[in-house]
Amino acid sequence: MTAPLPKAELHLHIEGTLEPELALALAARNGIDLPYGSADELRAAYSFRDLQSFLDLYYALMAVLRTEQDFADLADAYLARAQRQGVRHAEIFFDPQAHTARGVDIRTVVAGLGRALDTAEQRYGITTRLILCFLRDLSAEEALETLESARPWFGTRITAVGLDSAEVGNPPSKFQEVFARAREAGLHCVAHAGEEGPPEYVWEALDLLHVERIDHGIRSLEDERLVERLRRERVPLTVCPLSNVRLRCVGRLEDHPLPRMLEAGLLVTVNSDDPSYFGGYVEDNFRALTSALGLDEQQRRTLAANSFHASFLDEEQRAAYLAEVEAHRFG
Repeated sequence: MTAPLPKAELHLHIEGTLEPELALALAARNGIDLPYGSADELRAAYSFRDLQSFLDLYYALMAVLRTEQDFADLADAYLARAQRQGVRHAEIFFDPQAHTARGVDIRTVVAGLGRALDTAEQRYGITTRLILCFLRDLSAEEALETLESARPWFGTRITAVGLDSAEVGNPPSKFQEVFARAREAGLHCVAHAGEEGPPEYVWEALDLLHVERIDHGIRSLEDERLVERLRRERVPLTVCPLSNVRLRCVGRLEDHPLPRMLEAGLLVTVNSDDPSYFGGYVEDNFRALTSALGLDEQQRRTLAANSFHASFLDEEQRAAYLAEVEAHRFG
């Protein structure tokens, strides 16, 4: 098989890489009973009606993540898969509130993830950044507390903050103060918007949170003025096609708006979101799109180049990775 196209992954929730086999192994290690007798039985439960039904299972399975070693194993398993998928750089989301609410200290989470990330370049040839996400269905006050608890790792371990979880009814404006503090601390800012939520949420993320990237953003196409702004300002959109279909944001992959986004001149990238739940990692998304939408080699190369342009890499690293994309030969 031909080597996959080199790419960056910019929309990846590390908790969403928890494969059934690892979930059961960690449950056994930590003495936690899961109501599933096998990995196949658990995988069969990965059937979702919408974003909320996915989140219900997603948070339930997090109970198996307890120790520093658990988080290190989780991140290492993702990196091994990412290497096989052609990932050369990964900017990884994590949800500290989902763990601190269960009594797992943020220091345990960051230390465990950090152990895997510190060796990622040596072991897998992947450079990494870590993005702390706030759960938007919780209060802004809790987000502020989480931000302050993570301050010891600003600029060293943590590069950026993000906003995720249930979008509808939780507009970006709710988190204006916490994002202002993050920017003051020198962190990059990104936010989920325009997945299930309306284009107005994308406007808020840009104008009130001053984000540098929009995660998802597929509903931006409903607003011509917004599309023009995204194109003019070269705001990256981290699109997750298989996720969009599994969560019923798009009916079929053949109907995905990605080609229209490219035609509109948007800086769109392809990512996997929560790949263990949504049926594919990032190269799997590329292959599925190529099959369903007939993406040609130049479109795929553009998407890969976009991923590095949209990253928080320094210019020297970015240029090196872009050269790899340009040099890639399709089989």
